[in-house]
Amino acid sequence: MSSVTTAAAVLDVLAQAGVTTAFGLPGVHNLALWQAQDDGRPRIVGVRHEQTTGYAADGLARATGGLGVALTTTGPGAANAVAAFGEAAASQSPLLLIASDVPQRLRRPGVVRGLLHESRDQAALFEPLAKAVYRPTTPIAAVEAVARATALAMTAPRGPVYVGIPSDVLCEPIPDGWTPPAPHPAAPTAPDPADVDAALQLLNAADSVVVWAGGGAVSSGAAEAVTELAWRLGAPVVTTFGARGLLPAGHALLVDAPPHEPDVAALIGSADLLVVVGSDLDGMDTRNWSTPFPTRTIAINVDPADAVKNHPADVVIAADARLACDALAVRLPQRTPWADAVFLMGPTIRQRVAEDPRTADAAALLESVESGWPAAGNVVCDMAVAGYWVGGYAAMSRPRRLQYPVGWGTLGYALPAAVGAAHAGAPVLAICGDGGLAMALGELATLVQERLPVTVLLVDDGGYGMLRFDQRAAARQQGVDLVGPDWAALGAAFGLSVVTVGSPGEPLRAALAEAAAAGGPRLVVLPAALYPPRTTSPRWGDT
Repeated sequence: MSSVTTAAAVLDVLAQAGVTTAFGLPGVHNLALWQAQDDGRPRIVGVRHEQTTGYAADGLARATGGLGVALTTTGPGAANAVAAFGEAAASQSPLLLIASDVPQRLRRPGVVRGLLHESRDQAALFEPLAKAVYRPTTPIAAVEAVARATALAMTAPRGPVYVGIPSDVLCEPIPDGWTPPAPHPAAPTAPDPADVDAALQLLNAADSVVVWAGGGAVSSGAAEAVTELAWRLGAPVVTTFGARGLLPAGHALLVDAPPHEPDVAALIGSADLLVVVGSDLDGMDTRNWSTPFPTRTIAINVDPADAVKNHPADVVIAADARLACDALAVRLPQRTPWADAVFLMGPTIRQRVAEDPRTADAAALLESVESGWPAAGNVVCDMAVAGYWVGGYAAMSRPRRLQYPVGWGTLGYALPAAVGAAHAGAPVLAICGDGGLAMALGELATLVQERLPVTVLLVDDGGYGMLRFDQRAAARQQGVDLVGPDWAALGAAFGLSVVTVGSPGEPLRAALAEAAAAGGPRLVVLPAALYPPRTTSPRWGDT
């Protein structure tokens, strides 16, 4: 028999898929994976909580476009990762979660015997969220399952896949002479020529077209194709949270503001045709489908069901976004842009934010992040008021620079995701509130231990600021005020360089610039209570 264990063969398959880093937390049932680390196999970065294994893997996947891999132990270890798995599902991130399960030799079908960490069906925790779950019970089946899961996670529409492997199977040897299968994601889907023809008929008949681009355009690498299509149509381009940076800030056709702003919504509603590229027009981007849409729609989506589940389409092109946009653009004549000075819309809205006394501090925060944090660096936002502002309004120079957990509205995402994004080769700014940061404090130790180039910007308002705003009309506030630590002392206790700034303006800009230049982990603390932006649901009705 071979000396290669199932665990080693699993890591070999991941290496074939281009994975160099995985995120895990060791337990008695999955130590075989740690022991199998070797030259040429992925390195496992140890984190402090299983939820972080999923968020970190997701963060790396979003930053690079590659596969994110999370490794957990059995039972509660796997269960701790469910929230992160759900965020990956909602945001269509290619995440592979490999969890150990109780020993196969000690299981009895249909009976929960009381083995350590045993559950009736561990994989069932993930089944409602996963593209697929696998329950292999032999070494060869386990390695084949990982190969299939790797390919499936990376096949459009991307998403998370779960593989549970019994702990004794992880330790068993692979038979001599058996070669693990190489994972091969499915090729991008080309558009049907008849659908392209139908879409061209609508486009040629339309006087005013708006392009609405979503995360699917980013996943397919369609930035150039969407840009060319927009140029041919003279069409303004509105992006969802997941597609921010698809066109760089300052592009003549980019509406560099969220569709929640009245100006942007009015522009969309004034067109006579909407081209939706890689978006399902979800509730968070459309104010729960109250955004005014043109009377006619073309939907480009690799999943035809997603294309029409929230809004009907006159034509659906069920294809890869890049291939579909290329097929349309090459057959369209050049048009003159129909909307005046689209590129000024974002700056005009930002000026309005700066002039409003309620939001002036938020405008200063945005300017400090834009000028203090390098364009080459990545930005990961939490579900905090500061994160809402940066996620919706800060200028983005390229796709995948911004990560924003709007899929599940996942509080506590930013710091764990930054652990993963930091392995993409660029410094990371994690923007957190005090409530979200408290959910993942242990990962401050991970930053220090791994010497990661992550700057944590903590905007401390002493509680859940967004929920306080939700309760503004209530007789009293309940459950929203939090006792917090001395953040500077806490950061120093972890070995972080810490600076506290008194203003979201120049002091913050300087602190961020210094942190980016210095490299390594840092904590920047800004005590501030910010007024929320129009992207948050309590302000959707503002005029």
